[in-house]
Amino acid sequence: MSEKAFASQGDLQAKQVTFSKLSDNAYAYTAEGDPNTGVVIGDDAVMIIDATATPVMAQDVVRHVRRITDKPIRYVTLTHYHAVRVLGASGYRDEGLQHIIASQDTRDLIGERGQQDMESEIGRFPRLFQAVESIPGLTWPTLTFRGEMTLWLGALEVRLMQLGRGHTKGDIVVWLPQQKILFSGDLVEAESACYAGDAYLADWPRTLERAAALDPEMLVPGRGPALLTREAVRAGLDYTREFVSALYASAREAVAQGMDLKAAMAHTRRHMDPRFSEVFIYEHCLPFDVSRAFDEASGIAHPRIWTAQRDKDMWSALQD
Repeated sequence: MSEKAFASQGDLQAKQVTFSKLSDNAYAYTAEGDPNTGVVIGDDAVMIIDATATPVMAQDVVRHVRRITDKPIRYVTLTHYHAVRVLGASGYRDEGLQHIIASQDTRDLIGERGQQDMESEIGRFPRLFQAVESIPGLTWPTLTFRGEMTLWLGALEVRLMQLGRGHTKGDIVVWLPQQKILFSGDLVEAESACYAGDAYLADWPRTLERAAALDPEMLVPGRGPALLTREAVRAGLDYTREFVSALYASAREAVAQGMDLKAAMAHTRRHMDPRFSEVFIYEHCLPFDVSRAFDEASGIAHPRIWTAQRDKDMWSALQD
């Protein structure tokens, strides 16, 4: 069998953007499984949630926002540190940007592994990084918090919360309590694989329970379509829990049976392919997911740093 194209290097087809109105204050910018961006419009300012991969890509978000408001985009909030989410932040500098907000844990991760993550993800996602020369460097938050922080965009309450570790240790959600709308970042996915290469898989289901306890009426996931009813939100939360739980259970079984990483990959496929093989970016994510799940099941508590070279070595080792 020939080796599969590395990560998303074979995914070169442009995606159709959907700009969905959730309320007078909230919009979702989604694109067929590409990373989503949230938009919150307050009385006097706009917040962008996740900044896209490049400043050039961010300009498309700006174009959609400017069709509905001319208010300054003062805030860019980062749900976590991954390059496809953060490196487009400089694209908002001419739109009134004052603060880039993230958890302190995310800022720490950028310092620890941001450069390696940038180089790694540029290699994984050539289509998303077509305008890579427009990136001025790492994106550094200018405002950080631990636990929870509230901003008021006029009369609109915007609550930023760390509900627990999951996709990374720095994950935050953005919650509009007056409207019960949640922007989850990659803690929740819809119709997409969950990327778990930097995850805390034992913690992730508990973090999802805390998100569910908010009782969102609408939710914008990290990838996939906006979830516009309570039933759809519940299905998205259940789907994400099912994915990460199946992944971690497979890895724990593999470790308990003394399998090596390649055998663990085959074991995981037997469990997960029938349910998940057709969702967005499954083949991209699974080798990274199994690698991290195998590590965590083996007692490696914190994710190891991915580098461009480690990516390729792992990918080659796990192919049939």
